[in-house]
Amino acid sequence: MTVHLREELAARWAGRDPFEVAEQLQGEIFRSVKNRRTLRFEAGGKHYFIKIHHGVGWAEIVKNLISGRLPIVGARQEWLAIRRLTELGVPTMSIAGFGERGWNPARRESFLITDELTDTISLETLCANWPQQRPRFAFKYQLLKRVAWISRRLHENGVCHRDFYLCHFLLHCPPGTLADPQGDAQSDPQLSVIDLHRAMIRDRLGRRWIEKDIAGLYFSSLQIGLTQTDLLRFVKLYTGQPLREALITHAGFLRRIQAKADRIWQRDQRKASQGKLITPQADDEGR
Repeated sequence: MTVHLREELAARWAGRDPFEVAEQLQGEIFRSVKNRRTLRFEAGGKHYFIKIHHGVGWAEIVKNLISGRLPIVGARQEWLAIRRLTELGVPTMSIAGFGERGWNPARRESFLITDELTDTISLETLCANWPQQRPRFAFKYQLLKRVAWISRRLHENGVCHRDFYLCHFLLHCPPGTLADPQGDAQSDPQLSVIDLHRAMIRDRLGRRWIEKDIAGLYFSSLQIGLTQTDLLRFVKLYTGQPLREALITHAGFLRRIQAKADRIWQRDQRKASQGKLITPQADDEGR
């Protein structure tokens, strides 16, 4: 069994089984699926998010492996990913607690507690009205620059998010400015990356994983009114090369990104026509 609790939670939970305490927590439920539950709770005047994982079973593990997907068997992946992003200087959640018990991956129990991120708005929400209300160029460029830096920083250091959508980028807004997050105070926008329970860490990422992340990011931005010039700016910023050189050097990469994004679009259109579409969303740690 592994348990790490920050000082204030360790004091409150002293002498009690941390897994039982986690199960008994009350608060606002943000996500509840078969083997995972996420809720916001309050302790000592502070608000936290806890993500509780229960064993997924061997059938789910085998199904994922057969489908070529990495199974999510607990909170450890996200715990490690948050620590890695912090090492890399990429803003993300702050860990308040982590617990894991059970050697059998199909029956393992775990939890992850993070501090609530306040005064934030997701880029998905922020950018939703851009087609009708164009943002100031300087603000949009700074966001492009920041997203490109985060993307490059993760991928160059072996981190694949695996749910790399705009909804998982949170823009920090000074208190009282959420109604106008594009105000003058946002000349240097600060973004945090959330929802890392699928994240994968390697010494070096293969092409497949980098393309998966960038295709997801591109797909999630298709409806926010970005121009071709905006997309080219992102390519330049992400690659760190002059645009002409980047377009030549990464021509195959860009074609595959476009093809992957098109397949995601077509898949979601089919699901929408069948009434089965579930759009990506930030399921927990942000607001």
